[in-house]
Amino acid sequence: MNKMTGRAKSELIWGWLFVLPTMIGLIVLNIIPIFQTVYQSFFKTGDFGKGNIFVGLTNYVNVFGDSEVWQSLINTIKYAIVEVPFSLCISLVLAVLLNRKMKGRSVYRTIIFLPMVAAPAAVAMVWRWLYNSDFGLINNVFGLNVKWVSDPKIAVYAIAVIGIWSIIGYNMVLFLSGLQEIPHDYYEAASIDGATGISCFFRITVPLLSPTIFFVLITRVIAALQVFDLIFMVMNDANPALAKTQSLVYLFYKYSFINKNMGYGSTIVVVLLLITMIVTLVQNIGQKKWVFYN
Repeated sequence: MNKMTGRAKSELIWGWLFVLPTMIGLIVLNIIPIFQTVYQSFFKTGDFGKGNIFVGLTNYVNVFGDSEVWQSLINTIKYAIVEVPFSLCISLVLAVLLNRKMKGRSVYRTIIFLPMVAAPAAVAMVWRWLYNSDFGLINNVFGLNVKWVSDPKIAVYAIAVIGIWSIIGYNMVLFLSGLQEIPHDYYEAASIDGATGISCFFRITVPLLSPTIFFVLITRVIAALQVFDLIFMVMNDANPALAKTQSLVYLFYKYSFINKNMGYGSTIVVVLLLITMIVTLVQNIGQKKWVFYN
């Protein structure tokens, strides 16, 4: 067995030194909190946050029998069903359009990406004004009388529209990076054979871009299941639509930091983690049928 040279040892040491800060950050900020949360889910929070009482699986039994938890899960699924496919499709179409040579292409890309740069609080403030049922811009411009964020039937979908608007630019950049990896020779050969732009999109662009589409799909589904900030900043406790809009993460926040019931809140998060893992596993199994790796 060959001994490591001095240069190889030096590269190994420097490699670990560069990776170490990230590893420490992941362990301290991600790995340890996960285990602490799972541990906390088996306890009932004691008085003043001290003297936790071990209750075993009682929290899990209560969670699965809690109608508020089930409603929050339904709200989260509704949000994900609207936000994920619409944001993905719109971003993909915009990426294809802005991948062509055209005047002002960089300007258009920058404008579409701007919502990602804006502070979430500022985004929520602007959309609360747009959605205002009395003096909001949308109702006044189109002559409507819709209570966008206070009607329990449509509030979650109105929040999903904000999510779509906020993430389009980020998804578009990812798709643009994938599109630039596709050789232009395929499109030239297809045009010689008389293929239209739409057929090129479905027969060349989508299959060759499928790894990027799969990555965006995975990350967007996970993010949608964890939605919190938009709901927290757009809705308020007095909103009659809050019960039909709050997500599982919002419910975790309410139980953990408002009701001071850390054990029950931790249980909700663990259930959400299991749901996310199952959904991700199903996606990974399904991707074998439609994702094509070069």
